[in-house]
Amino acid sequence: MRHRLSDQSQLELFHARSGAIAPRDAQDLMSWPFFSLAKSRRVTPIDFRMGEVSIRVEATVEHGMATIWDADILIWAASQIVEARDNGLRTSRLMSATPYEILTFIDRGDSAHSYSRLKAALDRLQSTTVATSIRQSSERRRHRFSWINEWKERVDAVGRPLGIELILPDWFYAGVIDDALVLTIDRQYFGLTGGLERWLYRLVRKHGGRQTHGWSFDLRHLHLKSGSLSPFKRFTFDLREIVRRQPLPGYRLVLTFDPDGRSRLTFQPDPGDPFANTLTTHRAPSGRTIKAAK
Repeated sequence: MRHRLSDQSQLELFHARSGAIAPRDAQDLMSWPFFSLAKSRRVTPIDFRMGEVSIRVEATVEHGMATIWDADILIWAASQIVEARDNGLRTSRLMSATPYEILTFIDRGDSAHSYSRLKAALDRLQSTTVATSIRQSSERRRHRFSWINEWKERVDAVGRPLGIELILPDWFYAGVIDDALVLTIDRQYFGLTGGLERWLYRLVRKHGGRQTHGWSFDLRHLHLKSGSLSPFKRFTFDLREIVRRQPLPGYRLVLTFDPDGRSRLTFQPDPGDPFANTLTTHRAPSGRTIKAAK
């Protein structure tokens, strides 16, 4: 047992469902810098402030900060909760699944190595702490939590894994159970290998939605919002490489320049995307709708 599930007596166990379930992501996690984008261990905190939003993410030396790949487990959890709720089933923060069910959903192999990586990801999610003002009723309030409160693994007599139980934090669960705060994402997302391109897809999906004319971001604003430790020059180089490769499913990226010479990243729905006709309008924090030039 990895951690004693002290909340278990107050929570009803929710068993994950098998089968084809659409992947859904929590919009708050798509919008803000909550995860390390690096594959190497990060212990430097994320300390982000923009307007009324504040986020502080801290890691332990032992495990390092939860990464954007680890967040796939939270996408799995959100997808399970929304699917069950939409089918009239009772949901809970206490979830149970086999490693195979989780790994299959997030398009990972079911080898011993994949299972070991899954356990390491659960450890990082449990040991990473977050303090944020997002969805708090008062400017002076901060909600502090870990991505997973507690987790344990069940094994048979010879040590073979039988299942995993975990408890999600209130902050995450409340955001997922409100369907206005969840978006369906393309399953090809799990095939994106770079941390920056994964973060960029989630940001594009959240802010761009399916607007006819797309969306646009100033590059320095993007750099700040990513929480990346890369210098701006390196960040810009990596963005240019992503624009060259065009790896984001459903979107086309273009680098443009403002009249004052500042670089901007513009993205639009890919005309070949089967969901391109499902259009929505989102608003920037300033309240003005931002559209990319045709």
